[in-house]
This record gives sequence, C-alpha cells and structure tokens, in this order.
Amino acid sequence: MAYRSTPRTEARKADIRRRLLDVGRHLVADGGFSAIQIGTVAELAGVATGTVYRYFPSKADLSAEVFHIVSQREIDVAADIARSGGTARERLVAAIGAVARRAVQGRITAYALIAEPADAAIDTQRLVHKRALARVFETILNDGIEAGEFPAQNVEASAACVGGAVMEALVSPLTPDSKGAGDDGFFDAVAQFCLRGTLQNGLTAAS
Repeated sequence: MAYRSTPRTEARKADIRRRLLDVGRHLVADGGFSAIQIGTVAELAGVATGTVYRYFPSKADLSAEVFHIVSQREIDVAADIARSGGTARERLVAAIGAVARRAVQGRITAYALIAEPADAAIDTQRLVHKRALARVFETILNDGIEAGEFPAQNVEASAACVGGAVMEALVSPLTPDSKGAGDDGFFDAVAQFCLRGTLQNGLTAAS
C-alpha cells in the first residue's frame, strides 16, 4: 500500500521546517551566515542532524531560504512605504531612510545580507533582493513621473542606481569593525543624494 501523508504528518513537517528556519534566522542575527552549521541548527531545533538534511540538502540551501525570508521582510517594509500616502519624493526619501535605519538596527543580519563573504547560493539571493528593492523604487519613480514630480527617465536604470547607492553606502557602517553605525544625518544624506540623482538623471536624459 502506498504511503499517504495525513494532515497531522504535514503539520508536523511544517512545524519542523519552521523551527529550522527560525533557528537559522537567529543564528544569522547573532553571527551572520557563517554561524549556520547543520549540527548547531539541529541541536537548537531539537532534531537529529539527518532530519535537517531531509528538509535542506545542504547548508547552502538552508542559508538561501533564511536569506529569502529575512530579505523579504525588508522589501515588504519598503513596499508598504511605496504604497503609502504623500508625494513620490517624500516616499522615496522615507523608503531609503527605512531601509538604512533598519539595517543599522540589525547590523549583523544586514551585513550578512549585503556584504558578508558567502557562497554562490547567497550571492544569487542577493541579486534577487537587489532586483526586488529596485522594483519598489521603480513604483515610486513611476508615480513621481506621472505626477510631474520627477522628469521622464529610464526608470529601471534609475531605480537600480538608487538601490545600489543605498546598499553601497551601508557597507561601511555595517562592517563588524566599524566604529560608527550611522545617524539621522547620514541617512538623510544618502536619501538626498539619491533624490538629486533621480532629478538630474531625468534632466540629462532629456538634454
């Protein structure tokens, strides 16, 4: 007779998977992706090492899934701002500020997402994260162009540049040996730089 999964079995599997991912997230928050070790994850989740491998074939697979979950939360915050009230310029500055402030508040996790040396699976997720963040900025820029707040421009290129500038600006404050974690003046300067860039980019494109 073929084995048939029951609702109870599926619920148990979902619970184990959730526990493994929760442990992974906490490990990253404490020590970056290098802190994810299968044996440690198994011990903290209360399962056998072999059980971890049944859900995630390798450390890279587990790390990539943790990356996706954590990064998606940051994208969701920025996306909520993009859909909120206010002018497009206000939303662009607010979204950039939120990304930067949340990164500094969770420095270890943010550094792991942005710049920690990692394997190819993490690098792939970083590209996905950057593209998703750029799409949030695209939404704001498109709204601004339609409202006449921003000049016409290549929105895809501008959004990618804004996202790249924000990520690059955060690397230094987030590095483990950094003495400065950034402040409101720093965040505002990054946001204003990106805002000026979107305005100037449109003027350049039109000339």
